[in-house]
Amino acid sequence: MTLPTDAQQLAEQVSAHMYANDAASQALGATVLSVEPGKARMGMTVRADMLNGHKTCHGGFIFALADSTFAFACNSRNLPTVAAGCSIDYVAPAFEGDQLEAIATEYNLAGRTGVYDVEVLNQNGQRIAIFRGRSYRLRGAVVEESQSN
Repeated sequence: MTLPTDAQQLAEQVSAHMYANDAASQALGATVLSVEPGKARMGMTVRADMLNGHKTCHGGFIFALADSTFAFACNSRNLPTVAAGCSIDYVAPAFEGDQLEAIATEYNLAGRTGVYDVEVLNQNGQRIAIFRGRSYRLRGAVVEESQSN
């Protein structure tokens, strides 16, 4: 079977393939809410085992959600892409039971590198964190022709 020629369908197929092989995002309980070329949205519920000593969500879990969302956005064109660097600013705490949503948007794409911004919000639309990721594109494809079904 051949890969879809429509960019949206390709992004969805790549996302499904990546998520099926992404044990880290699955362990977080993070799910892909939507994907399109250069963009992705993921959601996660803050669990009790994600809390730090202040009873707020440990920043590492918020970072992991943002990083996963960044990965789905920058691989959405079926070009294998990895993080070259990232940073995060935490602007408000998240608490047990909060429904977090990370929204990744491609800010710039040039040659083999890209810059993506990810905003993490809670269920009330309050900004929890701002993440910026720099990507580097590898050779090949995320989903090869023989893998598409």
